Amino acid sequence: MYLTERETPEGLLVAICDDDVLGETFEEGELSLTVTEEFYGGESADEAAVVDSLARATVANIVGTRAVELAIDEGFIQAENVLEVDGTHHAQLLRMY
Repeated sequence: MYLTERETPEGLLVAICDDDVLGETFEEGELSLTVTEEFYGGESADEAAVVDSLARATVANIVGTRAVELAIDEGFIQAENVLEVDGTHHAQLLRMY
């Protein structure tokens, strides 16, 4: 998986994607999801690093079956909140304080 962290005035923004979706565009009806190198392309990360990053995130964007399943398994998102676009999974996390 690829992991990117950005500090913003609002908190930590995390972008995570599976290796095989980076650079891809998924379209279904009016929905379009482009997994750009600029936003999602970061460091290669193992599951422990992804979980640590999600635990600290204020906002997270997660794309790909493996990444989304990890976020579900670790309790960061709920399966019913996952969007499927053209066969890939997408989820967002927003932590409000």
